[in-house]
Amino acid sequence: MKPADHYPSADGLWTRLRLLPEDAGSASPATIAVAQGRIAWVGAPDELPAMYAGLPVHDGGGALVTPGLVDCHTHLVYGGRRANEFAMRLAGATYEEVAKAGGGIVSTVRATREASEDELFASGAARLQSLLADGVCAIEIKSGYGLSLEHERKQLRVARRLGEAFGVTVKTTFLGAHALPPEYAGRSSEYIDLVCKEMLPALAAEGLVDAVDVFCERIAFSLEETERVFQAAQALGIPVKLHAEQLSDMDGAALAARYGALSCDHIEHLSAKGIEAMKKAGTIAVLLPGAYYTLRDTHLPPIEALRAAGVPMAVSTDHNPGTSPTLSLLLMVNMACTLFRLTVPEALAGVTTHAARALGLQSTHGRIAPGLPANFVLWDVSEGAELAYWFGQRPLRTVVRQGRIASGAAA
Repeated sequence: MKPADHYPSADGLWTRLRLLPEDAGSASPATIAVAQGRIAWVGAPDELPAMYAGLPVHDGGGALVTPGLVDCHTHLVYGGRRANEFAMRLAGATYEEVAKAGGGIVSTVRATREASEDELFASGAARLQSLLADGVCAIEIKSGYGLSLEHERKQLRVARRLGEAFGVTVKTTFLGAHALPPEYAGRSSEYIDLVCKEMLPALAAEGLVDAVDVFCERIAFSLEETERVFQAAQALGIPVKLHAEQLSDMDGAALAARYGALSCDHIEHLSAKGIEAMKKAGTIAVLLPGAYYTLRDTHLPPIEALRAAGVPMAVSTDHNPGTSPTLSLLLMVNMACTLFRLTVPEALAGVTTHAARALGLQSTHGRIAPGLPANFVLWDVSEGAELAYWFGQRPLRTVVRQGRIASGAAA
């Protein structure tokens, strides 16, 4: 693994590019000037300001260029595997039956608690490298497999280390309210007290928490318990998001919107009330087709209603060991189109502009514009639709991440 600070600088003129517009229409010839790791100028080659004419040239060779991709919902750091649960579900077991049999989230909690920080870093690094090979330049990593202060801290520390080691923007999300740990069986309210009064304040004081999430569902935490966590986050000035309406309509999206949530994620059972609340709050809808596919769900998210309401839709991997063991954001782009019927422009915006907003990164990621850090990807494709069309192929040529050439090489 090459240390991030050893990646070569991307400063200079990136020429012979085809810039894909936000509507994913016909790409236009473009040049990008990068100075001190930031985009200084972008535009048509014949309009290049004279002040940039003498910069070193990186020949893009006619590649299509997009903003760096953003994976806005992952559970990347964990111990163990859960392939046996995949087999159980194929044999007919439901998500809830797997959990009641001792599988599900709690089985990963056991493995994560047993793993050292260095072991979690090594396994997380291998997974992260697969996602980076898809052009990911920013990623969210949740905790939620420790379910105690010691082990939640361990997960979040590993997430921070991964960002530093690979030169990728990592946003950490505290998901202490992911499941009820075995030692708190039958004492859900007491565990939420621990989350709100001890775990969250301590981890926030250590600078390990960028956002707070809750799994609000019949097999997880109630609406009242979720609100207690949101109130604790609000008191600390930390934004919230929610695993909402995945298995049933718990009215969680409307609650999250009242707290100005960055995003509501999964949302297969999202109601009209939830959609309206999200619209008013500016909350992003995060679609997770990998979990939908793995669980063989048949209840589609309300895509047309979200579209009609103008609620932005992001797309993410939801990488986790139980219900979405994918390590390709491009595959999720394809699935968002094929399973959820997103258009190509919607799907590409879902992994750039809208995904950045779902992490509160809209001022630094998801766009190619002057003043932003240089995060963009050169692709060996003829048109933007190919990024959604192909699956099992990675047409990436070069990644510029945090102002450095992180992979590939300009011609």
